[in-house]
Amino acid sequence: MSKRVIYIIGSLRNPEVPRLANALEAGGYEVFADWFAAGPEADDKWRDYEKLRGKTFKQALEGYAAKNVFAFDKRHLERATDVVLMAPAGKSGHLELGWALGKGKRGYYLLDNPDRWDVMLQFCTGVAESWEELVRMMEEQK
Repeated sequence: MSKRVIYIIGSLRNPEVPRLANALEAGGYEVFADWFAAGPEADDKWRDYEKLRGKTFKQALEGYAAKNVFAFDKRHLERATDVVLMAPAGKSGHLELGWALGKGKRGYYLLDNPDRWDVMLQFCTGVAESWEELVRMMEEQK
């Protein structure tokens, strides 16, 4: 069996993303979370730059920067065998999770003690309340 590749989905503002990546790598997985290196203000800086150029949101989505970042993330989502959405995550994170599940990949949801409960998380391969539970679930899916 080939090595599992885990794509961590999450927020640029969540400092726990690299720690989860390290924990999963220590478990023998190849982990992709390099998108996090752009920093917590990457999306804001892109928006501000495009607005200074007089672009609308829709126009900015057609620009080189947006197309490049999208292609980078999508390439790594495509090569992943599994995805882990580390809550909280925004709209793009949930779109990535849904896309991956629709492609037949294993998709896990790491909860963050949500105030609102959502029955649609049952689409996921597994829902975990802790890193330990997540790793255990993933091991059971080998």
